[in-house]
Amino acid sequence: MWNPDEETLPTPDGGVSPGDASALPSEPSSAASGPASDDPQRILAEVFGYPSFRGAQRAIIDCVIGGDDALVLMPTGGGKSLCYQIPALARPGCGVVVSPLIALMQDQVAALRQSGVRAAALNSAQPAADIRATERALAAGELDLVYIAPERLVLPRTLELLEHCVIALFAIDEAHCVSQWGHDFRPEYIQLSVLAERFPNVPRLALTATADGPTRREIVSRLGLSGARQFISRFDRPNIRYRIAQSDAGGGSARNRLLRFIQDEHPGEAGIVYCLSRKRVDAIADWLSSQGLVALPYHAGLASAERERNQTRFLKEEGVVMVATIAFGMGIDKPNVRFVAHLNLPKSVEAYYQETGRGGRDGLPADAWMLYGLQDVITLRQMLEQSTADDGHKRVERHKLEAMLGLCELTTCRRQALLAYFDDELPDPCGNCDTCLDPPATWDATVPAQKALSCVYRTGERFGVNHLVDVLRGRDNERIRGFGHHQLSTFGIGADIETNEWRGIFRQLIARGLLRVDVEGYGGLKLDASSRPLLRGEATVHLRREAKPVRPARRPSSHTRIAAEDFDIADQALWEALRACRRRLADAQGVPPYVIFHDATLSEMVQLAPTTLEQMAAVSGVGVAKLERYGDEFLAVIRLQLDI
Repeated sequence: MWNPDEETLPTPDGGVSPGDASALPSEPSSAASGPASDDPQRILAEVFGYPSFRGAQRAIIDCVIGGDDALVLMPTGGGKSLCYQIPALARPGCGVVVSPLIALMQDQVAALRQSGVRAAALNSAQPAADIRATERALAAGELDLVYIAPERLVLPRTLELLEHCVIALFAIDEAHCVSQWGHDFRPEYIQLSVLAERFPNVPRLALTATADGPTRREIVSRLGLSGARQFISRFDRPNIRYRIAQSDAGGGSARNRLLRFIQDEHPGEAGIVYCLSRKRVDAIADWLSSQGLVALPYHAGLASAERERNQTRFLKEEGVVMVATIAFGMGIDKPNVRFVAHLNLPKSVEAYYQETGRGGRDGLPADAWMLYGLQDVITLRQMLEQSTADDGHKRVERHKLEAMLGLCELTTCRRQALLAYFDDELPDPCGNCDTCLDPPATWDATVPAQKALSCVYRTGERFGVNHLVDVLRGRDNERIRGFGHHQLSTFGIGADIETNEWRGIFRQLIARGLLRVDVEGYGGLKLDASSRPLLRGEATVHLRREAKPVRPARRPSSHTRIAAEDFDIADQALWEALRACRRRLADAQGVPPYVIFHDATLSEMVQLAPTTLEQMAAVSGVGVAKLERYGDEFLAVIRLQLDI
C-alpha cells in the first residue's frame, strides 16, 4: 500500500531544472483554492484572462470534460495546454500531465501558479522532502494539476499513489514520443499504455504538434486510444517567415551571413541557432560572443551545471541567442523567440517544423532562417546509412531526408509544400516565405547535368564533388594528373560554369536522387539508375539557379515593428517602461519575464492604455489572479508615462 512517509529515491528525468519548479506554493493567492466554476468559458476568462477560445479548443475541452478520450494535433503556440488545463480545473480531482522535460514542467507550473492554479511537479530535481510534500498534497486533494515525467509515472509507487487519488484526467504531452522512432528519445512513453489498463474510467488526452499520418496511427495503437476523438488542427503558423538559402552559393561564410541576419533583422532579440555537431555549436557561440552578441552554447557534451546555467539565462534574460544541437528546445515555453536559424540541414520535415515552431509562440512575427549545403546532404546520408538501425528504419529515415531536401530545393511556395507534407492544404501561396517574396529563377540544366553525370561515370564513381568540379573546370593539378583525369573527355568541358554553380548542380542532382553518396567509401558519388534517361537524352531537367545572396535591407525588430505600425514616441516609451516593470517583478520572483505577462499582453496595454482595474481586466492575458497581484503596479506605470 502507498505510504506517504516512505523514502522516495529520485529517478532520472529528462532535461535540466533551472531553479525549483516543483515545491508547493508558499504564498497562496486568493485563487489558491482553485476556480470556483466548472464553466470552461468562465475559467478561460477569470483564470487565464482570455476572452474567447481559438480553433478547436472548446470542442476538445467539452469532449474531455464529458469523460471522453482525445488525440489532439495542434501546432506549437496553438494553445494545446489549455485543452487539458481547463478540463482539469472543471472536473473533480487533479489533472495528471505526463511531461518529458523538467524545464517544460517548470515553465508550466510557474505560469499556472501566477494565474492562481494549484500546480506542482514530481521530478528527480526535487529533494526527497519536497517530493513527499507534493505527494501528500496530491493525496489530500489539494492540487489542481501535477506534472510528472514518464519515468516516474510508471513506477509502481506512483501508480499506487494515483489509485488513491481522484484523477480528473491524464494528459500525455509530446505524444509522438510513443511512435516507433520517437521513443528513442524517451522509451518510457511506450509503457504509458498502463494508464488505460489501470484507470479505465479516467479520460486521456494525447497531444503533439508534430505527427504525420503513420505516427498518429501509432499513437492511437500504443496508447489504447482507438475510441478517442481526433482533433487535427491546421499546421499553419502564418506569423513565421520561412527562408532557406544555400551556404555554398557565395555571399560570405555561413557565420558571417548569420551575424548579418541577426544584426540587421533581430538586434537585441532572443533566438535559437541550431548546428549539427557539438563542435560547431561551441565554435559559433564563441564567435558570435566575440562579435558583441550574448550567445551561449547548449549540447549534451557540456556539464549539466553549465547547461542549466545557460538555459536559465536564455529563459530569464532578454536578447540571448542560444546556439544548440537539437537536444535543446522541446522543453522551452519561451513565447518571444524571434528567430530560429539552422546552419545545417535538419534530417526530416518533422524536425524542421518542430524546431522552427519554437519561434513566435506569442503570435508576433518570427523568422525561420536556414543555410544548408552539399556537405550537409552527404553527411546526413552517411550518418543514416552507417547507423546500426534496421533496414526498415533506414528506409523510413531515407524518405524523410529526401522530403526535407525537396522542401529546400523547390521553387514554389515553401509553406504550401510544408503543410502538404502533413496533409494540410493551403489553396494559395502564402506570400510570407522566400520563394513567394523573391521567386527563384530556374533554368534548363539538361546539358550541364549530363556533363556532371558523365564525369561521375568516367572517373569511376568514387570521387567527391570537389574533385569532380576540378575535372569539369579543367584544373590541371597534381591530383588530377595523378589519376590521369586530365586525359578524360570530360576534362575542362565545364570551364564556363563557376565552381559554386557546379556545386549547386551536384547538390540538386543528389537531392533529386540522380546521384547517390557512397557511404561505404569516402563519400564519393555514384550514378543512380534513375539517371540513365537523362544521360541518354531521353529526359530533361530544370534546376534552381544559384543566386548570389544580396544583403537585405534592415528589417526592424519585432517590438520596433509594433512601434512603427501602432506606436508613437510616447507609446514606445510606455512599452519600454512596461517591459522594465515586468523585468523587475520577474527578477524578484526568479521567474522568466513572460511568466508575468507575454509581449502580446504588454502590447495591448500600450494600445488600450487602461487607467482602472476594470479596464485592465479587459486586456487579453490578465486573469483574476494576475489582476490582483500585478494590476496596481502596471497601472502605476501607465499613469506615470501618460502623466495622469
